[in-house]
Amino acid sequence: MSVAFGGHRPPATAEPRHCRIAALLDIPGISPYRRRVKLLFIGDIVGQPGRRAVTELLPKLRDQHRLDFVIANGENSAGGSGITPKTAEEIFAAGVDVITSGDHLWDQKEVMELLANEKRFLRPLNYPPGTPGMGSGVFQTRNAEGGTRNTISVAVLNAQGRTFMPTLENPFLLVPPEVERLRQQTRIIFVDFHAEATSEKIAFARMLDGQVSAVVGTHTHVQTADEQIFPGGTAYLSDAGFTGPHDSVLGRDIEPVIKRFVTNMPQRFEVAKNRVLLHGAAIEIDDASGKAVGIKRVSEMVSS
Repeated sequence: MSVAFGGHRPPATAEPRHCRIAALLDIPGISPYRRRVKLLFIGDIVGQPGRRAVTELLPKLRDQHRLDFVIANGENSAGGSGITPKTAEEIFAAGVDVITSGDHLWDQKEVMELLANEKRFLRPLNYPPGTPGMGSGVFQTRNAEGGTRNTISVAVLNAQGRTFMPTLENPFLLVPPEVERLRQQTRIIFVDFHAEATSEKIAFARMLDGQVSAVVGTHTHVQTADEQIFPGGTAYLSDAGFTGPHDSVLGRDIEPVIKRFVTNMPQRFEVAKNRVLLHGAAIEIDDASGKAVGIKRVSEMVSS
C-alpha cells in the first residue's frame, strides 16, 4: 500500500502578496504565510533489512510527498537489538532527521557514545535524573536545498510506558511539564510513546490532546488501524508497526520462535530476511497552530 497526502482539505485561500514577498526575501517583522508541515514517522527499524528499507525507500518518499521532517524509531536497528553509532549514521544518511528509541536502548554498549555526542538521537524522557542523553529536542526542518533558511522548528519527545514494561518514572507526570516547556519554542510537537498496552497509549495521548501535534505508539511491531485526530487537534495512532522483514514473527525468523513456545527452551532469534516493508505514519500539521490536519498509515514494500 502506498500513501499519498490528501483527503479532505478546507478550501484554499489566496496567499497575501506581502507574505509571499516576506517569505522570499526573509524580511524580519513580517510573518510568512502559514503552511502545512508534512512529517513522516517510521516505525521500529529492525536490523539490516529495516535499514535497507529506509535507505531505498525514504529518498523516494521525501520527493514524492515533499516531506519536511522525518523521525524514525531505531532501537532495534543493530542486529535486531539496540543501536550503534554506525547504524545510526546509516539511518541519518538515508534522510532521517531524528532517531527515537525505547526499552532496547541499552542492548548495545556503543549506545553510550550516541547518548553523549548525538543530539539527534533521543532516549525515553522518563529515565531517572542523571541518565545520559536527552528525552526531547527542538530541530529545524530542511528546505529543498538541504539548508535551514526559512525553516520551521519541530519538537520531538520520546517517552516509554510502564504497563508490562520495565519500570521507569511515570510518563503521565513527567511529560506534561516538558511539553509545556517545548511549547515555548514551537507549537509543532511529535511524541513517540514506546509502550505495550493500548489502553496506556490511548490514555496518554488523550491527556496530551491539544497540547501536542501527534502521539504515535511504538514497541509492539504491529501496525494498528486506529489513526485519528482527537478533538483538540492531536493526531494519534496506537502503533506505527515495524520496518523490516514481515515474513517473520515481529521481524525474527519464524521457526525458533515457534520452538520457544513449544519447548519453553531458550532459542536464538535471528533477524528474518524476506518481504521487507517500511511501516509508519504520515502526518500533516498546520504550522501556526501546531494542530494536525491529517494522518495516514504508511506501508511500502522494498522491491526484491
